[in-house]
Amino acid sequence: MELASAEKVVLGSIAFAIFWVLAVFPAVPFLPIGRTAGSLLGAMLMVLFSVITPDQAYAAIDLPILGLLFGTMVVSVYLESADMFKYLGIFLSWKSMGAKDLLCRICIISAISSAFFTNDTTCVVLTEFVLKIAKQNNIPPHPFLLALASSANIGSAATPIGNPQNLVIAIQSSISFDKFLLGILPAMILGVLVNSVILLSMFWKSLSIEKDEENGLTEMISEEDATSHQFSPATMLHAISLNSQELNSVTENMNGRSSPNLNGNAGHAETLGNQINLGESDMREASTGVVVESTRNSSASKEVGVGDNFPQTREENFPSRRSTRSGLNERIEMMNIPEVAIPVQLYVEEKESLTKRRKKLLWKTCVYLVTVGMLIAFLKGLNMSWAALTAALTLVVLDFKDARQCLEKVSYSLLVFFCGMFITVDGFNRTGIPSTLWDLMEPHARINHVSGIIVLAIIILVLSNIASNVPTVLLLGARVAASAAAISPGKEKKAWLILAWVSTVAGNLSLLGSAANLIVCEQARNSQVFGYTLSFWRHLKFGVPSTLIVTALGLALIRG
Repeated sequence: MELASAEKVVLGSIAFAIFWVLAVFPAVPFLPIGRTAGSLLGAMLMVLFSVITPDQAYAAIDLPILGLLFGTMVVSVYLESADMFKYLGIFLSWKSMGAKDLLCRICIISAISSAFFTNDTTCVVLTEFVLKIAKQNNIPPHPFLLALASSANIGSAATPIGNPQNLVIAIQSSISFDKFLLGILPAMILGVLVNSVILLSMFWKSLSIEKDEENGLTEMISEEDATSHQFSPATMLHAISLNSQELNSVTENMNGRSSPNLNGNAGHAETLGNQINLGESDMREASTGVVVESTRNSSASKEVGVGDNFPQTREENFPSRRSTRSGLNERIEMMNIPEVAIPVQLYVEEKESLTKRRKKLLWKTCVYLVTVGMLIAFLKGLNMSWAALTAALTLVVLDFKDARQCLEKVSYSLLVFFCGMFITVDGFNRTGIPSTLWDLMEPHARINHVSGIIVLAIIILVLSNIASNVPTVLLLGARVAASAAAISPGKEKKAWLILAWVSTVAGNLSLLGSAANLIVCEQARNSQVFGYTLSFWRHLKFGVPSTLIVTALGLALIRG
């Protein structure tokens, strides 16, 4: 493609430069409007400067990518409600054998979860757990934070749904899910292992601590801690709020236990209810209230509404129970409340609680089965966008309630950011600048020999850290694939996979290289558990050697 007119080249470059600055540095002092607004501003300037027409701008928006991104975000929200990420967090410290073992676990869990739930989601959910582990064991958190972010980026390269740039590549290249996975999986496995070794070698001394009984590394994160924060894509860079569903269930339980007719005696009633075993066949609800007549081991009975029989417990065998009941009886007599109504109420509450637990278990099972079904659809080669949307809407229907609470957690700002970016990048492509630069580099970046692969990898690595990985894929994708197809039709797939691998691992080079790095940094800095600032230079000291080594080793294992 030839260069456009000088006017379009200049104006298009200005619009793209504004978009790039706001995408990489969303809080610049002279225009702190953020990434999403920055992408829309760049798109609008492309249209206002007549670099691209309004119809061309709308056509540039890739709806299949947006559909796939939306569907996977909805599924991730429902997986969070099914406690998937809580279990991942608890497993981090289950029967741990030391700080080094914990670091290796973080690398493995982060890589696997990011491959199926995106690297950004993994970093949002697990950062808090990592900080808690570091605080419990009095270890500097930066080795664990680096392990989380870097492994999330490496692991996300293995699947088309692992990160946004892979979504773009999967849609544009039409590579099936299973071929994509098999093509990069060996490189991903080796990359995670090598990255773990680099982390261990760099931070061996800080991880070599004596095990302490009070702050032992085997201490598990309690379930309360595991559910104390919740995944919300719409607020990725903010502190995670308390799980609203758990909070509501606790509140309802407290309200049920604290009957207004019992006031301060709720605790005694609960103790009594735990000591008395009731049979369901021994009671039923009357229209005037729940009362029970006691006749066993008694010569007389008292009529209290219905003629059901309720066996009394032999209290002479339980002295402590007699004292508990006597204190409760005195209060009940003063309040004129039938004593036998209390255990019945507790029984009903316990039965309702058991029903709720069974329903929750059934709901979790449905969520996991639908998610597995979505992954199977991907592996079968079905349309990934519609498979993700189908899974998301299936969960909405099975939830059988207003989906507004779930849909509010979807990061619509991310979807809008993609729309603006599609338009901005398409406008910049129409200036002819990317094509001209590629024509100069293409003869030296052909993948039919090792030197060409090295040159191509360096180009992708540099552009991914300058222009970010998703714009790099949009700018280079079609050109790299066309160059490979000119050599051999079979080389085209390998070119796409090389682009996916290098552009993703390139995010580990610097703190600004990927959104996952920024999420971990912001979450750690704003955490109330263990506030910690991961500096740019501390990340760069690890990121440069890790990125270069992992990228080079992975390239040798990628097959077309």
